[in-house]
Amino acid sequence: MTRDLDTTRAASPGATAATIGATNTGSGAATEPTAATPAAGPALARRRGLRRLSAVAMVAGPGLVAANAGNDAAGIATYAGAGSQFTYGTLFFMVLVTIALVMVQEMAVRLGAHTGKGLGALIREQFSLRLTALAVFCLLLANTGLVVSEFAGIGAAFELLGVPKWAVIPPAAILLWSLVLFGSYRWAERIFLVMSLAFFAYPLAMILGHPHWGQVGRHLVVPHFEPSKDFVLLAVALIGTTVSPYMQFYAAAGVVDRGAKPEDYKLIRADAVLGAVFACVISLTIIIATAAAIGGSGPLQSAAQAAEALKPVAGQGAELLFAFGLIGASALAGAVVPLSASYAVGEAAGVERSVSRSFRDAPLFLGLFTAQIALGALVALTPVDVIQLLIGTQVLQGLISPIVLVYLLVLTNRRSVLGAAANGPRYRIAVTTVVVGVAAMSTILLVQTILGWIGLG
Repeated sequence: MTRDLDTTRAASPGATAATIGATNTGSGAATEPTAATPAAGPALARRRGLRRLSAVAMVAGPGLVAANAGNDAAGIATYAGAGSQFTYGTLFFMVLVTIALVMVQEMAVRLGAHTGKGLGALIREQFSLRLTALAVFCLLLANTGLVVSEFAGIGAAFELLGVPKWAVIPPAAILLWSLVLFGSYRWAERIFLVMSLAFFAYPLAMILGHPHWGQVGRHLVVPHFEPSKDFVLLAVALIGTTVSPYMQFYAAAGVVDRGAKPEDYKLIRADAVLGAVFACVISLTIIIATAAAIGGSGPLQSAAQAAEALKPVAGQGAELLFAFGLIGASALAGAVVPLSASYAVGEAAGVERSVSRSFRDAPLFLGLFTAQIALGALVALTPVDVIQLLIGTQVLQGLISPIVLVYLLVLTNRRSVLGAAANGPRYRIAVTTVVVGVAAMSTILLVQTILGWIGLG
């Protein structure tokens, strides 16, 4: 139970890493063909080929499942908001975000595989106490915002079914907290994952929605930017929900917690890249499907409006299908996100971190987990615009992302940390460009916001 609950998303790559180690050991024990047994050559080659295919399947599968789990309430609201407000205008930007996510996740798993340490522990070792505290604060702030969005998503989903959020969110918070602490979340997790598969209807909805494919193709390859605050706000939200600070901590920890070795790196990298690309492909289909359904109607006003994109698939049952997926994805992340933050903070602080411990043995770890659940549920109960709350939490993620990415960049640049696996000159330039680009978008948004406060925006 202890290791199964490090993070739900981390469990997938972690379990993969363990499997990889077993696969490598097995293949290493294979007998080489000799001249005396020429017939064994083709059979041995087939067995090796099957082992390689099996290894690839094992590493790709969990990454894809984890990517789907990442399309939670706030993510769906942000992507759908991009489609409803700017139709296809954010597609090229999302292509850039996809490239950024691939590079960032690759660096995170490389750190875990080659150092055997999570990002929190490496920050504690390589940076001063103040800089470590800054990283921990940013992670907690970002993750608490995510937890709020997950419970807001649960409330919004049940409101689509006619159940008020005040009657659902408190029991949901208690249920998720209990499932994690008392050892049964690993079973509930499977149910939530199956429910979240409802969002796989978006690619089909995109096709059946008959978007303007010429415009889609053009916006995928031609840069488009609008200097308006609304566009920049949504662009930062897209960064925040896709390249979330939480993901970097999760990726490294997921590799470490399952005992991955440097020789497993190639398959671990494949998992990270496949998961990142798949997640962003789903995100693009959400934007396109929503643009085809309600594009140009302005910002999303409700979850019911966001469900409109699924009508080509589900007809009058679109709201039910959307609610079903929203409940699953939100419940999945509602427990995983605060748990992962508690692990990362516990790692950075060097204290006991295990759900199998009592509050007396692991007060910081379990206290942080409980506080995030309670605060997230409490804020989600407030009478605020749910859609704006969901997108707003992703804007917060986007503002914090460049800070966390700087830590990641510095660590992967240091040969004292990674040795020969450190970033090469070209990769260093590419990743620095990504970090500077993310930081620039966040800075533009902050400047626009401050100018608005003083009446100059």
